[in-house]
Amino acid sequence: MTEFSWPDRSQVPASDDIDRSWPATVSALPLGSHVSGRVIGRQPFGVFLLLNGAPNAIGLAEITAIPHHMELPALGATVAGEVIWHADHNRQVKIRLDEWHTPG
Repeated sequence: MTEFSWPDRSQVPASDDIDRSWPATVSALPLGSHVSGRVIGRQPFGVFLLLNGAPNAIGLAEITAIPHHMELPALGATVAGEVIWHADHNRQVKIRLDEWHTPG
């Protein structure tokens, strides 16, 4: 297995379900809310998450929010973080992982 992988399609909600649920997802996960989920894909630009309590939502923690000394969490890891953006164009909830917060 390589260091990077796209999410297995069997783990990702259907795109129609994601689209239909998007308004409810945005409402249920406002900016600043705390979420947790499981890493289902790793790419050089970040990790994809299945979010707990939001069955038709995909989270993305991008490396733009990662401190230089940190590494991407492993595939299958459970992580938590803060909702920092809703990407309407691709229906992703952008997350800053708790472990990536730097003091001050």
